[in-house]
Amino acid sequence: MRIEIPREVERFGPIMFHDVQKVYELDAGLRFAKNEGQENSTIVRLSQESINGIEEKMVIVVPVMEERIKLIEGVLCGIPNDCLTIVVSNSPREPIDRFYIEKDAIEHAARFMNKDILVFHQKDPLLAKACQASGYKYILDKQNSVMDGKAEGMILGTMLANLTGRKYIGFIDSDNFFPGAVLEYVKEYCAGFCLAKSRYSMVRISWHSKPKIVQSNLFFAKRGRASEHTNRILNSLISTYTGYGTEIIKTGNAGEHAMSMDLAAKLDFSSGYSIEPYHYINMLERFGGISGNPEKDVLKNRIELFQIESRNPHLHEVKGDIHVQDMSRAAMEVIYRSPICPESLKEEILDDLYNRKLLKSGEKLPETLSYYPAICNADLKKFAKTLENHEYAKFFKASTIKKVKNETPGLIREKIEGNVEHLPDQDKVLEMK
Repeated sequence: MRIEIPREVERFGPIMFHDVQKVYELDAGLRFAKNEGQENSTIVRLSQESINGIEEKMVIVVPVMEERIKLIEGVLCGIPNDCLTIVVSNSPREPIDRFYIEKDAIEHAARFMNKDILVFHQKDPLLAKACQASGYKYILDKQNSVMDGKAEGMILGTMLANLTGRKYIGFIDSDNFFPGAVLEYVKEYCAGFCLAKSRYSMVRISWHSKPKIVQSNLFFAKRGRASEHTNRILNSLISTYTGYGTEIIKTGNAGEHAMSMDLAAKLDFSSGYSIEPYHYINMLERFGGISGNPEKDVLKNRIELFQIESRNPHLHEVKGDIHVQDMSRAAMEVIYRSPICPESLKEEILDDLYNRKLLKSGEKLPETLSYYPAICNADLKKFAKTLENHEYAKFFKASTIKKVKNETPGLIREKIEGNVEHLPDQDKVLEMK
């Protein structure tokens, strides 16, 4: 792959937000080059071997909820063979066992692909039992069953991925019509991790375009209807603390994103459609230096966030205006409810929701979201022990089954009181080599 270096970098404490990078060539050749990674001052060449080296260390998690079988098969077709694939389904089991149909179809396809695919239902009682044993009861309901929701499934997928010993985890939505786009996303995840110099890194995909039909013609929209508003508010939040306007964030609602496992284990989760923008918020809450100092290891290594623009258009199932409204409202709520959101920005968020008629004039923003601590709060050794006689266990790597060191356990937002108007001692936090 040939990819440009980021044009801008916004530094916020130990967090480095890289501007969107453009891909100039999806395949830049097989062989390692002497000048790999530094072809010229602005373009980086990454060989197929380098990208494949990351694929071998990556888990791709695909959340599924009543998607068409052919659509799921197409997504799985696009995931590189060397990646371990985990499919997390929350499809209904009554009156028709939809999950059984999905699992049978996926395992049948996996035989022809010769691909490792772990398929599980997030309501599996054994997984709920494993969560209890590990001390991670946050995603369980009163009946000690895993709750419904995309975030809850992603948490289970992250915990299982952590036990495989692989270093990276990526997420791909299951409603993508183009297998070629899925393949490209994973390659771009790998490109970001090839460029990363830190153990703590994240890659988010900025869609090249989202096709839709306008007056019988295809129109390739540049941004999603919800993303434009989410990005603007996230940028306003950063600007509040730095004192400089910015447009650095362009992937606030990116469902297609990947993380190093070291970072994934330390980030909290939020429920519903807010989970993608919450990664930004939680990084700022936990590591931005707004409330106390970041963890020493993170401060030493820093966090790198890459945004890479895809070349394939992103075409997924149309789920209607209500879906877009719910997603946008959830994104606004997760920012509004953050302890680091200043009052001035809260007013801006409410005005935005009133203007778009997502709230009635004068109506308060209801609290609809739940928050879950990072998986470093779980005892993964006990989690794995519960699953040792199940098919899950064949994917585990014994040497990795240990509790991740966590210097700030629990939900970080519970440790921040009040609204913070100014970033304390930011210059000291920014002193990084």
